[in-house]
Amino acid sequence: MVAALKLLARDGLAAVSLRSLARALRLAPNALYRYFPDRKSLEQAIAADVAATFHAALVRAVGNKGPEESMRAIAKAYLKFARERKFLYEALLVPRPASGEEAVAPEKLWRFAMQHAARVAGEARAAEATMAFWAFLHGMAALQSADAFGEEQPFSSFEFGLGAWMNAARNARRRGARAQARRTKTTILSGPGGEGNAR
Repeated sequence: MVAALKLLARDGLAAVSLRSLARALRLAPNALYRYFPDRKSLEQAIAADVAATFHAALVRAVGNKGPEESMRAIAKAYLKFARERKFLYEALLVPRPASGEEAVAPEKLWRFAMQHAARVAGEARAAEATMAFWAFLHGMAALQSADAFGEEQPFSSFEFGLGAWMNAARNARRRGARAQARRTKTTILSGPGGEGNAR
């Protein structure tokens, strides 16, 4: 896997194949089939390894920060990784398998992001909030990679988008808290001796 990651970092995902990896290892191509039956399985293994590396970078960025500070740190670390390790970031976009060893690291990465999104948006909307957050960052990373901003640094656009996400997440948490309070009140009133049972 070390050789595969070196190829990825140097030439990008499109250049990584069983044949190129075998050549780098000075092996016959069929020697790798016992580990990777096809290119898709090789890409998934690479993606899982990169997901673990990316996850570690996000964990370091978050440290012991509070909820909103953590999301801001994740966002900045995401774009930094995408900018400085462009080809490794490319591998993160490989569709993960539904199960198996290669599904573990991407799943842990997703759950890490969702755990921190829940601290801002609340548990009920955590999955939606995480998807919106991830989509925003992916879009920013794609524009950054394409040099769509020219000489300008997109800090104001980044702050605007992140601020919009934070506001939506806070509102989702508040709405969730109000809905929970109404459910709790209804349960109390409809319980034994409550107003709902009054005659």
